Amino acid sequence: MRLKTFATSFLSSAGLLMAGAAATAQEVSQELEIIGMPVDGATGFQPAATELARDVHGLDHLLLVIITVITLFVTGLLAWVLIRYNQKRQPTPAGFTHNSPLEVAWTVIPIIILVVIGSFSLPVLFKQQIIPEGEINIKVTGYQWYWGYEYVDEGVSFDSFMLGRDELEEFGYSQDEYLLATNTSVVVPVNTTVVMQLTGADVIHSWTVPAFGVKQDAVPGRLSQLWFSAEREGIYFGQCSELCGKDHAYMPITVKVVSQETYDAWLAAAKS
Repeated sequence: MRLKTFATSFLSSAGLLMAGAAATAQEVSQELEIIGMPVDGATGFQPAATELARDVHGLDHLLLVIITVITLFVTGLLAWVLIRYNQKRQPTPAGFTHNSPLEVAWTVIPIIILVVIGSFSLPVLFKQQIIPEGEINIKVTGYQWYWGYEYVDEGVSFDSFMLGRDELEEFGYSQDEYLLATNTSVVVPVNTTVVMQLTGADVIHSWTVPAFGVKQDAVPGRLSQLWFSAEREGIYFGQCSELCGKDHAYMPITVKVVSQETYDAWLAAAKS
């Protein structure tokens, strides 16, 4: 990842602002590293920027170890049976029909494995679903095919559209961020609990930022919630992750995690 000087104008003309917000130019000028983005040819997770993401990564690694051990064990058993009990080595088949200790073992051992997995996975799930009190509360509305954001305690709202190739440099991005960058961004301060309420205006959408370890459907007629607290300043990209129509692939998410001072300045400019 590279460090880049980011001086992005959050254009909020009347056509982009939701009702009640005045037309204004919202600016965030700060050196921000692009942290949360897909990398061509790479495998694995994006760097974890929240406690939730670290928990998800840790659970995935634990499950990978368990699955690897099980796979190697079963593969070893198959190889041993093929070698030990093939027709050449044992031309006369065995005549037994069951083995009670073995049958008890292959019933009890999987139960123990599932209990171990559940004991680690349920706390991760509960941490995601038990929503704390938010220091910043944002209502997110999914549209075909863009996102609308409302800082409900601050009276600030705007829509967020994907940038075209010819608009990227104007907003401080490179061509590498095509299909990822948006003309306006969710701006939040670092180490702050952000609670988002999500809904859909037309069909089901899904607000997802992999580096935060969050993914929540936005369903018309319902309010769902997610929360995160980003621990590192930078730019993070996400995508709508629920098939929502022909332009589903063109409604990305941009989140900028900034210092408290930068956030206060951005909020004051947005309110003006």
